[in-house]
Amino acid sequence: MTKVLVLGAGGQIARHVVAMLGGDNDISLTLFARSPTKLTQAPTNAKIVQGDVLDSVKLNDAIKGQDIVYANLTGEDLDAQAKSVIASMQAMGVKRLVFVLALGIYDEVPGKFGEWNNATIGEELKPFRRAADAIEASKLDYTILRPAWLTDEDEVDYELTERDAPFKGTVVSRKSVADLIVTVIRSPSLHLRGNVGVNKPGTDGDKPSFM
Repeated sequence: MTKVLVLGAGGQIARHVVAMLGGDNDISLTLFARSPTKLTQAPTNAKIVQGDVLDSVKLNDAIKGQDIVYANLTGEDLDAQAKSVIASMQAMGVKRLVFVLALGIYDEVPGKFGEWNNATIGEELKPFRRAADAIEASKLDYTILRPAWLTDEDEVDYELTERDAPFKGTVVSRKSVADLIVTVIRSPSLHLRGNVGVNKPGTDGDKPSFM
């Protein structure tokens, strides 16, 4: 049985991941959230833990004995959150990490869309970049995901770009990102120490279609 800790389990991508893994007898889920009341439909193979990732005592307790940590976090202090996760994983001897960040942290988005993206969220991306740097500098077996602008489309349709390659597309569904996360959880050697962009094919443009 694979033991998976979901940090930020109340997030929209995380909810898709939990639903996809729900009821799988080969998966044991621990759902870690600041506001567990949001987790109203936890599956039978999941337990809920209230906590903040900056609380090292609670975080250490949640990480201990896990096989995979999947982090679905955000905020102006995301870099501090990432460093807390890294420290707890190292202290508890857990190596496999899947961490969702965002497009644009390496100025990898080309053309007019890249200019628009940077003008729109460039300042907000700074802690995301610092989080990525901390994760890459760690000795953890990480996978960093950098999704395009997120939609709620009920579809799984995505392609990947590598860390140093130009980003493609402008949008991707949350369900698509969740599908990729579940694929990595089921096959932990996939994208090992990888840092990939995630987008829906054929969505190139000057800005996301819904803007």
